[in-house]
Amino acid sequence: MSFPEPHHDHAECTADLLARAERTCERRGSRLTGQRRDVLNCVARSHAAVGAYDIIERMAEHGPRPAPITVYRALDFLLAHGLVHKIESRNAFVACSHAHEGQPAALLICEACGLVSELDAPNVFRELKSAAAAQGFSDTHAMVEVSGFCAACKVAA
Repeated sequence: MSFPEPHHDHAECTADLLARAERTCERRGSRLTGQRRDVLNCVARSHAAVGAYDIIERMAEHGPRPAPITVYRALDFLLAHGLVHKIESRNAFVACSHAHEGQPAALLICEACGLVSELDAPNVFRELKSAAAAQGFSDTHAMVEVSGFCAACKVAA
């Protein structure tokens, strides 16, 4: 997926993600509870990364303030089901913009506007896994984060 056009209709992205979340949970025999749906909806408000406490603030705008542990549990569920990505360098989360079917994606993070784009890069991950294996290393989780500037911010600068 590429960076969204500035001022695009984000409601369609959110609706697609929520529909995919329902299908994913149904296929796996899990439940997308109201709390999990609310957390996913808060993460999916934009293509920018959001921290857990920002999610709590967003949820408090429309109801009772959830306990941090509740939000973290929902995020763990969403991570496990491939519906959000954790940006390790920022301790923040971004909604997964498309189904990877278990394949990792690199995250492109704009330093100016904070938007995040997913980059399918199966060859990169294959090469990393191969190079690690050559050293006797067995990975359990791989995440590639690339910081820089999206096209819109690069033009604006």
